[in-house]
Amino acid sequence: MSRVSKSRVLAIARQCGFELAGIAAALPAKDYSGFERWRAAGFAGEMGYLTDRRGDVRGDPRNLLASAKTLLSVAKLYNTDRPHSTQIDLAGRGWISRYAWGEDYHSVVRRQLEQVVELLRKEAGEGFEARVCVDTAPLLERSYARLAGLGWIGKNTCLINQQQGSWFFLGEVLLSLELEPDAPPPDRCGTCTRCIDACPTAAIVPDGGEAFTLDARRCISYHTIERRGPFTEVEQIGLGGHIFGCDICQEVCPWNRDAPMTGDPAFAARWFAPELAELARITEGEFRDRFKNSPVLRARYAGLQRNVAAAQANDPAPAAARGSGLPPDSTTPPRAPVGE
Repeated sequence: MSRVSKSRVLAIARQCGFELAGIAAALPAKDYSGFERWRAAGFAGEMGYLTDRRGDVRGDPRNLLASAKTLLSVAKLYNTDRPHSTQIDLAGRGWISRYAWGEDYHSVVRRQLEQVVELLRKEAGEGFEARVCVDTAPLLERSYARLAGLGWIGKNTCLINQQQGSWFFLGEVLLSLELEPDAPPPDRCGTCTRCIDACPTAAIVPDGGEAFTLDARRCISYHTIERRGPFTEVEQIGLGGHIFGCDICQEVCPWNRDAPMTGDPAFAARWFAPELAELARITEGEFRDRFKNSPVLRARYAGLQRNVAAAQANDPAPAAARGSGLPPDSTTPPRAPVGE
């Protein structure tokens, strides 16, 4: 039996900066079969880390910590008071996904999870094993967050909490301590299809049954972050003004209508709707300096320049008018597809 109570573990997680925390048993996830169907259908695109051995081990936390009995699942809010991409005119500007406006969440979440483990060791002693996981670890983290009672997995495939919405980073601590698991909440999406209807590239598709899943090959986030190489004309047009990620399926979700804001300065909006022309001029060194400790580095310099060029090609305002507030020129001819 554990020498620290479940309530104390959850209190420590909240003390360390996590808005949500819950407990799941460190056992195989029943919906791993759904993940297998998803990747067998080719929905992972070119993301090899989801289709190779790293994907094979995601269904059982004990593949990461053999002694694990408990999984502590936490959620860290990153929402800010800046408007949504669907609420502003992006002429001359590019959209960077809300989660990437501040410091790289991997560092922030890992640092706070390590604090959780440190405090647990002070209270429970050194007689237990622990492993901290952020989303680079091969684990079905949304599945375990659901099992831990943090929320349900919506039609847009995001974890949604009834009180606080879906603007969360997830993290986990695998523990050899044995704690009583929480219960998953019911799915409350009901008949709502706003995320499906709003997706500009129709990336939210039926999963073969009554539920929905994400076809990454159609997703703007996949194309602007994970994909390498040039875009086809259809792909380019579908991106609109997005240059790193996309928030539309969360922006239109009714459960985010009154979503709270983060108070963590690490996620302050440093990269809200930057000017495309200015980004197009930066060198690779300037890119590394500007986006140091930012998730945007994942796109790499060539990828971001490709994305910026695509957004400029999609921009309805002529080059001379971008950023000036002038009305778009409907006679501007379409531009050719762009690549790296």
